[in-house]
Amino acid sequence: MTARTIEELEQIRRECKSMVTKRAAASGGAVLVPVPGADVLADVGILMQLLPAINGKFGLSEKQLEGLDAETKSMVYGFITSIGSKLIGRLITREAIVQILQKMGIRIATKQVSKFVPLLGQGLAAAIGFTAMRTIGNRHVDQCYEVAKRLLEQRTAADIARNWTVPQQPLEPVGVDHLPNRDPEAATPLLPAPPKD
Repeated sequence: MTARTIEELEQIRRECKSMVTKRAAASGGAVLVPVPGADVLADVGILMQLLPAINGKFGLSEKQLEGLDAETKSMVYGFITSIGSKLIGRLITREAIVQILQKMGIRIATKQVSKFVPLLGQGLAAAIGFTAMRTIGNRHVDQCYEVAKRLLEQRTAADIARNWTVPQQPLEPVGVDHLPNRDPEAATPLLPAPPKD
């Protein structure tokens, strides 16, 4: 993982969200191509580049995770599974992208149909394309952030536990001087009974 602090992780998140917005604008612009389906092909191409780039920024690409020790890798995949991502730490394929786009199917279908409505149709299609791409990208950024944050918290806790030591304090004998009221009679029940004469 590249971030060592929450502040660094937040910076990576901001950079990735900015990258998502730029790519979403490109997706919205692809709608202007009058060939049916060209914008969907553009979306697939954009996501094929965007999602691995986000994974890499967070240190969660397939290649980066392969380099981790077995315990850390197991922990990371546990975090990935717990948030339900199928795109973090894995090779991003066209099939995976198509599945994501199918989940956004209503927006994509609306975008396709609205392109052919005179005047406002292309603007609406561009807005739908931009929104859909931004939604997919930002969701992925948030999932990567959550996994990276959990890993960072685990590593921080492990570092604290590894470096924590018990302070060594000399033990002093406890006598009457250490009793709350310094009354020897208060200690009498704790002392053995005196021998009888």
